[in-house]
Parts: sequence; C-alpha cells; structure tokens
Amino acid sequence: MRSSKRNGGSPAWLRVFTPYEPKFRTDIVKPPKFEYYAPETLQEVLEVLAFYGEDARVLAGGQSLVPLLNFRIMQPAVLVSINHCQELAYLQQEESGLVCGALVRQAQAERSDEARRACPLLAAALPWVGGRANRNRGTVCGSLAHADPLAELTAVATALDATFILSSVHGRREVQADEFFLGDLSTCVEPGEMLEAVCFPASGPDASAAFVEVGNRWHGFAVVGVGAQLEFEPDGRYKSVRLAAIGVGGTPVRLQAAQDILLGTRGEPDALSEAAHAASAGLEPPGGFHADAAYRLRVLPTLIERAVKQADGLRNAQQGD
Repeated sequence: MRSSKRNGGSPAWLRVFTPYEPKFRTDIVKPPKFEYYAPETLQEVLEVLAFYGEDARVLAGGQSLVPLLNFRIMQPAVLVSINHCQELAYLQQEESGLVCGALVRQAQAERSDEARRACPLLAAALPWVGGRANRNRGTVCGSLAHADPLAELTAVATALDATFILSSVHGRREVQADEFFLGDLSTCVEPGEMLEAVCFPASGPDASAAFVEVGNRWHGFAVVGVGAQLEFEPDGRYKSVRLAAIGVGGTPVRLQAAQDILLGTRGEPDALSEAAHAASAGLEPPGGFHADAAYRLRVLPTLIERAVKQADGLRNAQQGD
C-alpha cells in the first residue's frame, strides 16, 4: 500500500491511503481520479478532513455522491470513507431525542422499533426514500448532508426542527435545520467538518405521522412532498402540528402558516382547507423538467390535506385497537 509523498507518511491515517485511478474510459460515466482514505476512528476521519479541507468529501452509502462523481458534477480530490468507523453507527434514544449517527443506514432506521416510537415522521418518510437497495446502503445523515431539495428526509428534519451535530478537529457545534440547509445541494458544513449525527426531537406517546408525495414514477424523485406529525390533547384536538414540504423551494419549507391554523383544532374540513391553501402564500417553487411552478403550487394543498388526514386517521386506528 503506497503512501503519499507530499504528506511524508507521518499521520496515522495514511496507513489506509489508497490511490484510485479509473481503469475505463473517463469520458463516459466514470469518476475523475481521486485519493481514497478509509479511517477506522472518528478522530482519524476528522484529521483527514482537516488536512485536505475543501478538497475532501465524506463517503458513506454513496447513493448520492457516486452518481455525481460519475457524471463529473462533483470532482473532489479526496474521498474519506467512514464505512469502517463503527463508532458512528449508533441509533439511540437520548434525553434530547432520537440520535442518529453518520453511519446509520436508512434501512436500519426504517426497521427500528425505537425510531418508530420516538420519531414517527422519520418512520413514515423512510419507505419513500429511493428503493430498498438504495436504503440498504444509503445513510440518514448522508441524505441530509447531500441537501437535495427533493429529498424526503430533509422535510422530516425541517418539520421537527432537528439538531445537526457538526464535528471537526476543533470540536463540535450544533445547528438547527433552518440554519443547516442553505440551498440546492448546499449546507452550512464548513471545510474540515462533517455531519457526525442528527438528533430528531422525541415525540409524545400519542404522536402520529404521515408522509405523502407525488412524482413521475414510483420511488423516483418527488415533484412535491409533505410530511406531517401530530400530537393530541385528550379530546382529540391538535396540541402540536409539524408540517414541512419539499419541491416548493430551493430548501425544504416549514409550513408555519398551516401549522398555526390547525393548532387547537380537530382537523375539521374547513380548518384543514384553510390551512392547506394558506401554506402556498409567499412560496416561489422552481420550475423544471418534471413539473412547472404552477403545478407544484396547485398540488401542495392537496398533499397537505392528505398528510394531515392520514396522520389523524392513524391515531384513530391505534385508539380503536
């Protein structure tokens, strides 16, 4: 195994250095040349990232990053795999909520009873994320760090105001969802940092949730999607309403106006219709190949009503059981 001449072989993480050179035609769909590291501890990961800065990208499941490499949309000089760093593969409920480490696969979270109890909206959204093969490799944090404005998990984090834990050799910092997502494929993660974990606030025991979306094909990219999580008073009124949408902006959008209208109601038809239509005010969805802005605005109220009704119906079904 070769070591890098320019680095002198001194850092411990150079033991796992492997240069990658494409063996096929690189003018089709093969990535450019990059250096590859596979550290086994978080500290080593952070040391590599600190050394290479903006030239490095973290590789976990690769479901978003690898296609971008193949099409040369992204051309990092260094990839840092965290797949041997098992200390990042934790999914656990803490006092602050459900904490999901950077190496937790989407399929692992989808199957987790603890995740289903602590964060029903996450459980509701995960089956919409790609296909089963994608979820077997893709990670929860990887999808969030990629920041695709059509990614379902970004709506979950935005609706619940999740906390993002960013780490570097200089320490940790925490940011909320509205600070984390800056734009299309853009986050507040600085060079030398990585998204170590995300914390979804734990919901109450009576919470229920639903995620709905429309797209051009099953498990393809969403055109518009809505996540809803409700908590209830004993008489059935909503004591907490969490709503967020994808596909109606460059980042996931918290539907605050709709939340405010629904809070304290039982989701009566008039209140739900008013909330659904109020959510569109001030939005400027992007146009695109799959749908124009007018269609996205037109379908959004329908999806809001559908998501709230499904979440409410799940609660009623659970009470009936």
